[in-house]
Amino acid sequence: MNKQKITKAILPVAGFGTRFLPATRAQPKEMLPIFDIPAIQLIVEEAVDAGITDIIMVTGRDKRAIEDHFDKNFELEQVLSDKGKLEELAMVRRISKMANIAYVRQPKPLGDGHAILCAKNFVGDEPVVVLFGDDIVKNKGGKNAVQQLIDSYNVVQKPVVMLQEVPRKDVSKYGIADILSSDNAIKKITGFVEKPSVDEAPSNFGVIGKYIITPEIIKALETTKPGKDGEIRLANAFMDYLADGKDLFGKILEGVRYDTGDKLGFLKATVNEALSREDIKDDFIHFLKNEIKSFE
Repeated sequence: MNKQKITKAILPVAGFGTRFLPATRAQPKEMLPIFDIPAIQLIVEEAVDAGITDIIMVTGRDKRAIEDHFDKNFELEQVLSDKGKLEELAMVRRISKMANIAYVRQPKPLGDGHAILCAKNFVGDEPVVVLFGDDIVKNKGGKNAVQQLIDSYNVVQKPVVMLQEVPRKDVSKYGIADILSSDNAIKKITGFVEKPSVDEAPSNFGVIGKYIITPEIIKALETTKPGKDGEIRLANAFMDYLADGKDLFGKILEGVRYDTGDKLGFLKATVNEALSREDIKDDFIHFLKNEIKSFE
């Protein structure tokens, strides 16, 4: 079997980001900075570091700032050059050259599955990575999450869902995968339960927003019925795919995942990023210790 090299990624970024109002009233949630880097840039960097060369972002209204961020900015580059700020100039130029990035508009918020369908002509007849903007993963000294997915796909040659082992008490916050019992890091998935109670949860492996999908999943999305809210869900397409007797796998995440769609998760990711910067780490730790004491 000839293995197709995965070089493309779809990033659905059309959501309104209502959990972060009023900050997202006039700017995309994906552009909120994790310390000094927009969250969407961290997602793109993760993909590029794993060998992705072509990215399509599925956008909505008021998302122009995302396009501007990854575009070449001649005026800014000239100002930085004139002032001799060569380090900043190199950084700005690197952002605009990270990948081939295209954009397609999702005309209405009709679900994550619909967003993926908006990009289907970009994909062609090949597997593609799908990355949602809320999941930042740090795996110090190890492979990043996209590389983990790609390596898993190369083993099974089937769609792969990223799974995170979560505390049993938190299963009601996740879509939970029903898996065949095994000691392998790659699990065979037999179904999903959306935000089950502790007693109803078939496992404690929660789905996070990183996937590799194949043309068969795209076809399933095209025939999957919308939910009561009128939205087409990727999870429902997976269920239809499984109902046809086809194989779906889950990769257990290696590393720490920060849910930046949640305010606490966003703060945790920001603190983690700040603590990774050698130029401010010591002063920041000193500040945090003093702040904690003041609240005790």
